[in-house]
Amino acid sequence: MSSSPHASVEKGSSIEEKEVVEERSPGERARILRKLDWHLLPFVSLLYLLSFLDRSNVGNAKVAGMATDLNLIGYRYNIAAAVFFVSVSYLPRNIALKLFRPSRWIPSIMVAWGLVMTLMCLVNSFRSLIAARIFLGLTEAGLFPGVTYYISLWYPRSEQAKRVAIFFSAATVAGAFGGLLAYGIEKMEGIGGLHGWQWIFCLEGILTIIVACLSYFFMHDYPETATFLTHSERLYVVDMLKRDANSLSTHYDIKFVWQAMTDYKTYLQIGIYIGLLIPIYAIALFTPTIINELGYSAANAQLLSVPPFVAGCIFTILVGIYSDKHNSRGPYIIGCAAVSLIGYIILYTQSKPVPSYVGAIIAAVGVFPTIAVNLAWASSNAGGDMKRGVVIAMVIGLGNLGGICSSFIYIDPPRFHIGHGTIIGWLSLSIILSFVAIWDYSRLNKQKEALCAKEGITEDRREEFRDLGDASPLFR
Repeated sequence: MSSSPHASVEKGSSIEEKEVVEERSPGERARILRKLDWHLLPFVSLLYLLSFLDRSNVGNAKVAGMATDLNLIGYRYNIAAAVFFVSVSYLPRNIALKLFRPSRWIPSIMVAWGLVMTLMCLVNSFRSLIAARIFLGLTEAGLFPGVTYYISLWYPRSEQAKRVAIFFSAATVAGAFGGLLAYGIEKMEGIGGLHGWQWIFCLEGILTIIVACLSYFFMHDYPETATFLTHSERLYVVDMLKRDANSLSTHYDIKFVWQAMTDYKTYLQIGIYIGLLIPIYAIALFTPTIINELGYSAANAQLLSVPPFVAGCIFTILVGIYSDKHNSRGPYIIGCAAVSLIGYIILYTQSKPVPSYVGAIIAAVGVFPTIAVNLAWASSNAGGDMKRGVVIAMVIGLGNLGGICSSFIYIDPPRFHIGHGTIIGWLSLSIILSFVAIWDYSRLNKQKEALCAKEGITEDRREEFRDLGDASPLFR
């Protein structure tokens, strides 16, 4: 078991350490943040790319012949897609990440789901596919909330959205990469006695295991132990995070778990997230099928599934950058969800292939950027390391139950009115709840400002409120 992140910070900083921090110019701050980016983001993005690739390749396998070979009639494919989300439980995993070293915990769960993914090439019936998807959900569950929480331990709140966006953009790359891989791999039909769709599972699973083994040597744990930073840089990063957190507690205590679970703002963020995630998973699971039903061949459907994900990737990063630049979350979620809403209205109302395909691209461009901004929003408004970790776990874990909905709404080809109509409703709900959250956070900040003015509460009293989390009168 490792020491708590920022444990050294809790002991206080010496005068010399504070002087080192004060001497840093804005340019130096940017340089240190870029140094963090180069050592952290490429690797965690690769991990999530593999995670999303492995959870969503069942959509490519379906188009590549799995539905026929496993006799996936009726709702069988939908059930196989849904059980992954039923088996997901994130809360204990983020607590485990807090208690154990990230460089050991995250690679270990990667090895586990990589083995499951590889062995999925052996499924030969609907029942065995169900069992494999359940175990895939159980083993893969901890990565996304774990890495989101991991990023929050390295960056101040105002710098998190674009980092989460870069990390989450790996999901869109996975969608594009998955289509290209599937197009090539399914041509291995018959090699080794396996179908092309079985090779999709096998090769992508082996790739995950290889990267997982390398992860044990390349992942860093916490800023105070980062070997790629100089001593003064480590002091600066740790102090920067301490100031950003208003000196709130970073140690483990069950009361912080209860703070997260009993806070209405947690459930408000879950509501926003679930309305955004349902279209995300629908795009991942059904884009090849939707394009196939527009009249394109199975092979062309695999290739045509690439552009929506590529466009989504580009806009995910751009929106994350501007969200941080303007220190704004809610308006970006509302704007992007509205764009996606337009795409789904086009899909709902059009029957011709070209306009419908354009609608699919607009839908992806709009909804993909919202996830990173929403997670940064939820993380930024949870005070204290432990509460933040639990809030992220709850938002992602309970939100992922929306994948069950995504799995069962595309049941009426070729127009898929039920699916498109359902997503229009969920996106509208997320927009409404985002307006509510903007109003509520503004109200709370005004209350705290009034309380601080009335009671004379200043920053030098922040140690008094260290266990209050975001209920601290100094937290904004």
